[in-house]
Amino acid sequence: MTLAALASLMLAAPTLRVQAVDAPHPSPPQLALAAVTVTPPAPGADTLCQLRVEVTNRGDRIASQLAFAVKVDGRELPVYRNQLFMQRLDPGKTSTVRLYNFWTTETDRPAPADGKYRVEVTLREAKWYKIAAKEGVEEWTPLSPVPGLPITATAVVGR
Repeated sequence: MTLAALASLMLAAPTLRVQAVDAPHPSPPQLALAAVTVTPPAPGADTLCQLRVEVTNRGDRIASQLAFAVKVDGRELPVYRNQLFMQRLDPGKTSTVRLYNFWTTETDRPAPADGKYRVEVTLREAKWYKIAAKEGVEEWTPLSPVPGLPITATAVVGR
């Protein structure tokens, strides 16, 4: 095939136009874990600890039906597997959610060599809710899942 024939084929071929489209930028999660608090702040082995998490609702609706996962030194606490926390998280506010107490050490979770306990809290799922009063009774209506989850925060406590 001659160069002229190739050029005429290329001119006769349909033109392919490619238009650049900006990829959607993921928006920041509408719920955020602002803080994980463990009390006492310097626990030792065999210490019962209180666990709280501060959740910020950046959305424009009420959030609830919170599903958490908690790990202590990389080991998941099974109590959270089938639990939902039905606490109301109002839009534009930060709320404290009191999670379950835990022991720093258990049969399958010995004390760490450095004395520091790493507590990881993950908000796995949540739902938006509409809450309205009807005849003096609060009615909770689940809407859609909150996007952008799971989110995780960690606290390190110990001696």
